[in-house]
Amino acid sequence: MWDNIPDVDGEVIDSVDARLAGRLAELRAERGWSLEELAERSGVSRSTLSRAERAEISPTASLLNRLCAVYGRTMSRLLSEVEAEPAQVLRAAEQTVWQDPASGFVRRSVSPPHPGLRGELVEGRLAADADIAYDRPPVPGLEQHIWVIDGALEVTAGDVEHRLCAGDCLRLRVWGPTRFRCPGPDGARYALVVVLP
Repeated sequence: MWDNIPDVDGEVIDSVDARLAGRLAELRAERGWSLEELAERSGVSRSTLSRAERAEISPTASLLNRLCAVYGRTMSRLLSEVEAEPAQVLRAAEQTVWQDPASGFVRRSVSPPHPGLRGELVEGRLAADADIAYDRPPVPGLEQHIWVIDGALEVTAGDVEHRLCAGDCLRLRVWGPTRFRCPGPDGARYALVVVLP
């Protein structure tokens, strides 16, 4: 869905990654922070931040989560800031899909953030044995509803692990670390409803 564009060396760069890199640099500049200050606030190395802001790397879900926590926005809201303004009806072919290069986590923005609305709908896919850990919520007290459509999913919030099968729904507010793991043997597909506090 995302357009690919050649860089100065003729290599193909995902234009969303390029726009995301630019937006990350803008957010830091808006606050007047140096890379060192952002590294201290986020717990991410200065070199990784610099490479992410120059689109030399595609940021992982974990990295984006840390930056979202520092900037006080959800990952969906950050990604929506680099996408075109969403229409009222978003056809399946128009929904933005992003893949975490580290875990293989695939995220489809079914109903992206929109001005005046507090909720959004995301489809997540994890391969068997895939594991994603977030050290903090992007926004403390974020409301999440996780509905497993296919497969099984283990969600740990704080110290409590929830084992979910197809059809199960977990509702919670996120205040601390979370972890999403697909125990297998097949992959998991789930819907995630996110509501800002």
